[in-house]
Amino acid sequence: MSNVKVVVTDFIEPDLEWEAKELARRGVEFRTHQLKFAPSTDVIAATRDADLVIVNMVPITTEVISNWEKCRLVIRHGVGYDNVDVKALRKVGIPLCYVPDYCAEEVAEQAIALLFALGRKLVASRRVLESSSAQGSWDFAGVVPMFLMAGQNLGIIGCGRIGSLVYRKLKSFGFKFLICDPYLSCEQKRELGIEVVDEETVFRNSDYVTIHTPLTAETRHLVNARTLGMMKPTAYLVNTARGPMVDVPALAEALRNGVIAGAGIDVFEVEPPPRDFPLFGLPNAILTPHLSWYSEDSGRRIRELIMVEIDRFLAGQPPRYTANCLA
Repeated sequence: MSNVKVVVTDFIEPDLEWEAKELARRGVEFRTHQLKFAPSTDVIAATRDADLVIVNMVPITTEVISNWEKCRLVIRHGVGYDNVDVKALRKVGIPLCYVPDYCAEEVAEQAIALLFALGRKLVASRRVLESSSAQGSWDFAGVVPMFLMAGQNLGIIGCGRIGSLVYRKLKSFGFKFLICDPYLSCEQKRELGIEVVDEETVFRNSDYVTIHTPLTAETRHLVNARTLGMMKPTAYLVNTARGPMVDVPALAEALRNGVIAGAGIDVFEVEPPPRDFPLFGLPNAILTPHLSWYSEDSGRRIRELIMVEIDRFLAGQPPRYTANCLA
């Protein structure tokens, strides 16, 4: 395939020199941009004549897509693709490729780290240590009560690639599991050795709830005042999936009023979150900067896997994973 043009709308790597060298060897024209906060007119101008578009967080809207002259594939740099108008791509017959298998281990590890940090009150423990040191005697008021985690109910909402890893990794820790995923096949449930329950059962009965579903119209604000109100006052929430899964003002209110005990949040509806983000300053909220995907290994892996997808495109082969069922 000759005269192919690949355009990157935005990227998070320090540079794309490796990609430029690899694509030069393949005879591919390669153009890179940083258009995350740019107007759609700039995105259109940069991608109008691309054969293949690689996008991280730039919104790929109907307007952008309708101005493309010859695009035949969009690759989303990452797992989620809520910034891409999937229906618009389907309408014009352009596959949306995504990369769900580059950081599943890392996200599962981050969710587990947040679970244990909440359950063992690690952040509060540091404050207790420093205040006790200052006064010369132990004062554990800032971390009590604390409960044995083994034997407690761990609710997993979404038991696909990441949720199932959380389940497998934590089976030996003595948790009891409440798993909600209406899309698991009978074969998948047999393979995992699980039974599923409904969403309400998870919220009402779990001591910990961790979310691992894609962001859809169905899951947007899955955690809201109603579902938070179902939870135990001693329960904890973890979200490493997508920010809009959680109604943040409702969560802030629940944390301030003791509706739930705490939350560990790695993802945000606006990123980075604004200075007046409602969870800032709450002692029972552990916040991390959307880095659950990150390790040096995953950073290398996603670049290699995107190159695999480009090679498949050049060879006339379908993508490994598509979000709009066109491949």
